[in-house]
Amino acid sequence: MTAVSAGPVYLDHNATTPVDPRVTEAMLPYLTTHFGNPSSAHHYADRPRRALATARARVAALVGAHPQEIVFTASGSEANLLALRGAVLASGDRVPHVITQVTEHPAVLETCRALERLHGVRVTVLPVDGDGLVDPAALRTALRAVPDVTLVSVMAANNETGALQPIAELAALAREYGALTHCDAAQAVGKIPVDVRDLGVELLTVVGHKMYAPKGVAALYVRDGVALEPVTYGGGQERGLRSGTENVALAVALGAAADLAAKDLDGGEPGRLAALRDDLHRRLADGLPGRTRLNGPAERRLPNTLNIGVDGIPGHALLAAAPGIAASTGSACHSGAHTPSPVLTAMGLNRNRALEAIRLSLGRWSTSAQVEAASAVLVEAARP
Repeated sequence: MTAVSAGPVYLDHNATTPVDPRVTEAMLPYLTTHFGNPSSAHHYADRPRRALATARARVAALVGAHPQEIVFTASGSEANLLALRGAVLASGDRVPHVITQVTEHPAVLETCRALERLHGVRVTVLPVDGDGLVDPAALRTALRAVPDVTLVSVMAANNETGALQPIAELAALAREYGALTHCDAAQAVGKIPVDVRDLGVELLTVVGHKMYAPKGVAALYVRDGVALEPVTYGGGQERGLRSGTENVALAVALGAAADLAAKDLDGGEPGRLAALRDDLHRRLADGLPGRTRLNGPAERRLPNTLNIGVDGIPGHALLAAAPGIAASTGSACHSGAHTPSPVLTAMGLNRNRALEAIRLSLGRWSTSAQVEAASAVLVEAARP
């Protein structure tokens, strides 16, 4: 079974994943026959209400939570907003303080800036080392420097390098100082085992389109007893934290994707992807001897992610010369000028090396043949 049509080899799964046909099949009845409002009290509501409960239970099972701790949202950005803004506004702290780190997704960093601007929240942004990892000692220092920290927000896995942060250690420190911990696990859930109890976090973001569900659905784990200010007000759906009639079809899709992800994890999919990733890296290194540079940690990273630079050729130029693959660069283009990734810059890479970076991220339907083909195309494109 494949969800990727004929075309360039798709190596951009960290940007988005194709919708699994089994997920599409699961959600379709809730766009047609089972259209009822799950809050209604009649026949047409019964099936949607049960489906919503099943979806919630499936997402909960994937991350080790209880079903009632899962709140459906429309995106990871919204889930992050609910976590950060919700915790700050519900805290009652006179001057709330949030600690995050420099390579977070903009959904977290921009929310922090908005909280500073609109609510007078103090924000501390921790640095990272050359692998993109937060030093727990830096968090302890920041926690000691402020009497009352409301929330610590650190992502599980970086979207560009795949770097895996020491979340359990960071959460334990936050708890020691009376702060909540939020973890944006958009890139991690479904790719590696994630258990909210083992991590010790109170809030965790799950995103559908990173795990073979459609765009437009995500979830926030909210540990029982944690108070949040709602992100939307109204009829009280989703524990009163996100009012509005639920999108049952998309919730069902996320639940189906979570169920499939759990089976993949049990079936050894992370190991398969890591082997493909390492084979891709080896082929590039062998084909371009002495010219490839790994960005991020060699070991402590997602099994599907390879962020690599080739000496002497900017990433955007390399990909432009390799139309046979679809991947991302480590730069952004503004009015024709390329600027280096803030993530790679924060890791200490100089401008040229950051601009050389490309991110190659594999997925459910990636094969050895695709890795061989993609590496050959990239090697040829990078030759002088």
